Amino acid sequence: MWKKLLSKKRYYGGREIREDSEEEYYRSSYHKDYDKVIFSNPFRRLSKKTQVHPLSKNDHVHNRLTHSLEVASVGRSLGLRAGEFLKKKHHAIEPYDVAYIVQTACLAHDIGNPPFGHAGEEVIKEWFAKNADKDFLKELSSKEQEDFKYLDGNAQSFRIVSKIENNLFGGGMNLTFATLGTLVKYPYSSSHFKITGKPKFNYFHSEADFFSLLFDELGLVKADGSFKRHPLSYLMEASDDICYGLLDLQDAFELKIITLEDMKDIFVSICSEEKTEEIYHNEKYTQTQKVSKLVAVSIYNLATHTMEVFEENFDAIVSDKQPKDLIELFNNKKFKKGIEKAKKLGIKKIFNEKRKIELELGAYNIIETLLDILIRATYELYKTGDETKLSFRDKRALELMGGGKPKKTDNLYHMYQRVIDYIIGMTDNHAKYVANQLNGSGY
Repeated sequence: MWKKLLSKKRYYGGREIREDSEEEYYRSSYHKDYDKVIFSNPFRRLSKKTQVHPLSKNDHVHNRLTHSLEVASVGRSLGLRAGEFLKKKHHAIEPYDVAYIVQTACLAHDIGNPPFGHAGEEVIKEWFAKNADKDFLKELSSKEQEDFKYLDGNAQSFRIVSKIENNLFGGGMNLTFATLGTLVKYPYSSSHFKITGKPKFNYFHSEADFFSLLFDELGLVKADGSFKRHPLSYLMEASDDICYGLLDLQDAFELKIITLEDMKDIFVSICSEEKTEEIYHNEKYTQTQKVSKLVAVSIYNLATHTMEVFEENFDAIVSDKQPKDLIELFNNKKFKKGIEKAKKLGIKKIFNEKRKIELELGAYNIIETLLDILIRATYELYKTGDETKLSFRDKRALELMGGGKPKKTDNLYHMYQRVIDYIIGMTDNHAKYVANQLNGSGY
């Protein structure tokens, strides 16, 4: 089973699949995956994409890049310990291979997030839902419409690394199947929304054939034909959950949205009362240093418990009846209570902070402008089939997209996908700039 789960095969488009046999002792196939992601353009652009607080002028606040790097750091530690655990069960496994797989999946987990974070994602979904009865969307099939109406950054991340970055429609970054499988938290398409009512999925219908091939190769197809999660994806997800739950608080403290006292109960639950009091009353530390130290202790404690839970529930994790996630399985009640308190504090004071709301409303206007103009121009290209027949405005709008603009030979669904690829690939600043240009206010 684990030979399949740790597959070194790579996809190059069409029917071409090759196992990576060009390894050096200092650079394994999985190490190369890490390099492919970290040197990629979409990963670099995460430095100017919102984590929680849009367009923050405070350089200490996390962006998507710093968040992804920190998640990858936790993921590497969890992966190494998981590798040691698996080595005892399956002697052929190299622990550092597992560490690289989880670390790389963590690096790429947010690579498909749009500008302005989840607010940007919501704008795109609402725009397509609001315009569902318009002529320019009516020609899409119901499945194609679902990909846009329920758009999920997780599916876009999978699309970027497996199809459009580096080798367009030729396997993307050509990552190993092991890394691609670990990246997937939600092994189903947008149509799954009809069953669960939750718009969480990991592949668009345009990637359905490859997704099926990938999960078949990994041995992750159930008897009923549905897919199950790669066991290592649980570690990638837990790394993300642990980091954002605590680092969002650290950012809010940096921005003076919450106080040291607001966080005390959370730290007491996760770090112990003794440790919290020791750090809170240490006069050598500034308040910022106190928060940093307690966040570090919290991450360590939660990561250690995560591995205990992974090992205790390993049989269920590799079965067809998999658990939802590892945090759900925590048996340390204090840790679970601390995580719950952190979520409540986030909802109460962070996510509804006035400046954040103002900037997210601005994000609505920016992304709606991009969609209004670029989708309309794309539809006109589809209807006429001739760029020379487009209005000057539509022609110039599409030219803004450069080499990524829709091709008149594509079907309408794929033409719209190229627009979404373009918008999601933007940084916050660039989206703002282009929207201003299209509105005529960017001089």
